[in-house]
Amino acid sequence: MHRGFLITATLLGALSVALGAFAAHGLRQLVTPETAATFETGVRYQFYHTFALFIVGILYEKLPVSLLRWAGKCFLAGILLFSGSLYLLTAMKATDMVGLTGIGLITPFGGLFFIAGWTLLMVAFIKKL
Repeated sequence: MHRGFLITATLLGALSVALGAFAAHGLRQLVTPETAATFETGVRYQFYHTFALFIVGILYEKLPVSLLRWAGKCFLAGILLFSGSLYLLTAMKATDMVGLTGIGLITPFGGLFFIAGWTLLMVAFIKKL
């Protein structure tokens, strides 16, 4: 499993850089500063948790416990739900798309997955170190 986490983390890291560059150079011409800030929040949290996933992948090779695997899965779910929903909200505002206005309700669930991932990581350390 550590190989999958490491490969996924490198892909998400590259995507974070690309999305951050887009936010810095192209997005500001398409949306309001507030909407651009929302997008940048998604990029920032994606980057933070990409590093967390990378660390989990490295640790899992040395300490293969299910709590680490679940922490990695929570980080992935958090990136998808938290950052993904912010990217989708930005795209909807940029294109004046209507509908799916409840998409913002998904964002806090992504945050809960981030918290769960960090908590599982802590419990894995407490139990195994």
